Amino acid sequence: MKIRSITCFIDPSFPLKFNNLNLVGDFLKVAQPAFTQAGYEVQSARLASVPFPELFADSMLEGITGYARQLETSAKDQGFAYVSLGPAIPDFIESYAYIPEALAGTQDAFFSGSMTTPDGRISLPAIRECARIIQRTSSISANGFANLRFAALANVPAGSPFFPAAYHRGGMPSFALATEAADLAVSAFTGASSLEEARNNLVESIEAHAGKLESIARSVESHTQIKFGGLDFSLAPFPSPERSLGTAMECLGVPILGVHGSLATAAIVADTLDQANFTRAGFNGLMLPVLEDAILAQRVAQGSLDVMDLLLYSAMCGTGLDTIPLPGDTSCEQLAAILLDLTSLSSRLGKPLTARLMPIPGKKAGDPTGFDFDYFANSHVLPLRAEPLKRFLAGAESLFLKPRARR
Repeated sequence: MKIRSITCFIDPSFPLKFNNLNLVGDFLKVAQPAFTQAGYEVQSARLASVPFPELFADSMLEGITGYARQLETSAKDQGFAYVSLGPAIPDFIESYAYIPEALAGTQDAFFSGSMTTPDGRISLPAIRECARIIQRTSSISANGFANLRFAALANVPAGSPFFPAAYHRGGMPSFALATEAADLAVSAFTGASSLEEARNNLVESIEAHAGKLESIARSVESHTQIKFGGLDFSLAPFPSPERSLGTAMECLGVPILGVHGSLATAAIVADTLDQANFTRAGFNGLMLPVLEDAILAQRVAQGSLDVMDLLLYSAMCGTGLDTIPLPGDTSCEQLAAILLDLTSLSSRLGKPLTARLMPIPGKKAGDPTGFDFDYFANSHVLPLRAEPLKRFLAGAESLFLKPRARR
């Protein structure tokens, strides 16, 4: 198991206040060695700000690219590899249009777009704006790679340590840990002689690591006065079979992920995660990023997994649709239809979900993805069953879907 990220949350202010960055830079000098000395590899440190529209007056949004570059550079000087400037928000609908340019003008800055309002309403205009961002961003590079740095958010609260969803709600700085822990599930399930033992193994393993990580985090908190927000044990994978959540799920008995029985497996893993006792931040659900998981990528290439399957598994407490390779000619209207499905699922179930969709220029369904990136497992471009929405669903309303009450 590794620490994917120590994510620090701050309000960087506009103009940028360097004393705020110095504060979290000093924190990182204490935090990163503390976890490393305890035997945990820390892959990266990341910095997440308040939503960028809240930093700027309406007339100043055109300055977001320059500000993002400044924050990116200044954060790197403090030891942070990546920055997130948070989501565009429906109350500032014009803010979405500035994201593609900001992504093109930066290398390590992440953005997101909220498709829901703080009171839980689904914004049809915001969904379409997110779709436009995804389509426009796909052409920034020849392989569509820039969409790795953008996610559409549905009912995602502040404080999640995983990018691109991370943002701060304001107030004093805080930090949280994102883990890369799919290998814990592989080990727990492989060595078990029964389903009960497999589940108990995973709970015990998570709680053992969480206990150590929390103890270190509390000590760091006391020395730096930067509040500890919690852990996200969403079992993030790495693109090798022994660190794949797909491997872990198939270890439970589903022969090929994507056939019937896969949904039950997703439910079992999600329920097992719920049983572990630790201080939580973020999703703590199934993380099924196609291009970051060797077995998921393989099953997509074989044709046993599609977009609808992955969306269905999200209903079992996943994180949504992540690193999904799509045809390069996917239209805004088709993307909006996918995003509306995901947002409706999020609202009806009362759970956060995200979409990180990656149309690849020049590619069509069934083509190999062809990425040259250590953190991706190559797969095939997924076909898409989506048509432009019509009538009311193509309108400019917002709607409220009340989560179903238990009876």
